[in-house]
Amino acid sequence: MKTIMLVAFLVGLAMADEKYTSENDNFDVEALVNNTEELQKFSGCFLDKNDCDAVSGDFKKDIPEAFQQACAKCTDAQKHLFKRFLNGLKEKLPQDFEAFKKKYDPEDKFFAALDKAINA
Repeated sequence: MKTIMLVAFLVGLAMADEKYTSENDNFDVEALVNNTEELQKFSGCFLDKNDCDAVSGDFKKDIPEAFQQACAKCTDAQKHLFKRFLNGLKEKLPQDFEAFKKKYDPEDKFFAALDKAINA
C-alpha cells in the first residue's frame, strides 16, 4: 500500500512540473499586437472564424486548458505572450476580446485567476 501511495505521489509531482512546449516562446508578440490585421488573423483562428497557421494553431490547442488551470503549465514567456495578446486584443479588437473570453470561459469562472496568473 505504501508503494502505491509513493508511486501516485511521484506521478503527481512529475505532472506538477509539466509545462507546455517552449518552441514558440520567442514569438514576436509585439509585432502581432502592433499589426491589427495579423492580430485579427490570430483572433479569428482562436474564435474559429478563419484557418490557423502553424503558430496560432499551436497556441490554440492549449488555450482551453490554460484558461481552466490559470496558465499553470505556461512558461514565464508564455504568460507574457498571453498577457500581451489579451491586452492588445482588448485595446484594438474589443469585440473579439469579449468573444474570446466568452468562448473559453462562458461561465466567467476562470478569467480572473488566469488574469492574476499572467500579470504576476
